[in-house]
Amino acid sequence: MHTSRRAYLVWSAGLFAYVVAVLQRSSFGVSGLEAADRFGASPTVLAGFLVLQLLVYAALQVPVGLLLDRFGARTMVLAGAVTMTAAQVLVALATSLPLAIAARVLVGVGDALTFISVLSVLSTWFAPRRVPLMTQITALLGQFGQVLSAIPLATVLHAYGWTTAFLSAAGIGVVAAVAVLAVFRDRPPGSPAPAPASSPREVVDGLTGAWAHPGTRLGLWSHAGTQFSGLVFALLWGVPYLVAGQGMTPTGASVMLTVLVLAGAVVGPVFGEFTARHPLRRSWLVLSVIGATALVWTVVLLVPPPAPLWLLVLLVVVLAANGPCSAVGFDYARTFNPAHRRGTAVGIVNVGGFTASLTTTLLVGLVLSVSGGYTPEAFRLAWLVQFPIWALTAFAVVLARRKARRVMAAEGTVVPPLREALRRNRRRRQAR
Repeated sequence: MHTSRRAYLVWSAGLFAYVVAVLQRSSFGVSGLEAADRFGASPTVLAGFLVLQLLVYAALQVPVGLLLDRFGARTMVLAGAVTMTAAQVLVALATSLPLAIAARVLVGVGDALTFISVLSVLSTWFAPRRVPLMTQITALLGQFGQVLSAIPLATVLHAYGWTTAFLSAAGIGVVAAVAVLAVFRDRPPGSPAPAPASSPREVVDGLTGAWAHPGTRLGLWSHAGTQFSGLVFALLWGVPYLVAGQGMTPTGASVMLTVLVLAGAVVGPVFGEFTARHPLRRSWLVLSVIGATALVWTVVLLVPPPAPLWLLVLLVVVLAANGPCSAVGFDYARTFNPAHRRGTAVGIVNVGGFTASLTTTLLVGLVLSVSGGYTPEAFRLAWLVQFPIWALTAFAVVLARRKARRVMAAEGTVVPPLREALRRNRRRRQAR
């Protein structure tokens, strides 16, 4: 398949919509302390904002996957952009807690419609060999929405106030909707569309078929174990932790979020190329990132605050690998499922990371509330809630991998031991 310039134009429009979605999603992360003052919210209530948003996002992933298979990506991305734009207008004007919560729920709805819909067009516009790399590039460039929230949005917020900042975010959403309407397309002209499910029975069969395959569940647990720590840090608790828990200035904390995004931009293509070249070793990448993240958090939490700057930078760099590695879960969904149910499978996978994220967000808020609020010691206790989730997901990855390999063996695909695979790679390099 030759990749045309139009393919990159279509992808760019979808990518822009995703960048804006990440901006809208993460806008509360840089305004958490201001939101607490504006709405009189305790740490638990503040966590509830994000928990509800992520709960809606996670709960909608499977329905969105089914709708994506039925109506196509363009319709879903456009609906997401419009919904988030309206939601940010409500956030800008809200002065009461219930209205603000309702608005953030709508942000979660629009966000849920966007990412997997943008990913779905990669398989129709790009060659299969390029899809893993394009998936990583899409995911990592999308995170520059966090940079837009961490620097320009935060600057507008501090200089001009709450209403102006969130109306500005809504204005960018309008631009994204126009770009999708003008440029974004599901597939190249003349390319046949996969037959959608035409009856409730076929819908149920597609859902159960996607879930029944252990490769889909391997993707779900991979996504869950590698996404949540970095996402929770970036979306809500990172800035309060760095400011109140480690003594950094708000500007310094915003710079650290920018470092997180930039480091992810370096790691993402490396992970994408590794996934494309070594599809049978994807799970080792997942387990390595889970282990590295748990290890660096252990060191940070053992050091009395304030931790050395180099150690906090190391933490942010390791957390930056979380997002790119979680995209491996989508690659599992793509390679283990036929085209007509890939949207459903990707939706199932995406549930994993966001369920783990909302659970962690809520637990951190609860521990902060019962431990004295935004204090260094309270934060040290609160971040401990991550460790059981890492243990559970790592075990589930190993178990699902074993079952997926049994299915592959039954289909005639033999997975060589890691030692043998490394030996073969060494021989190939020597032969060159």
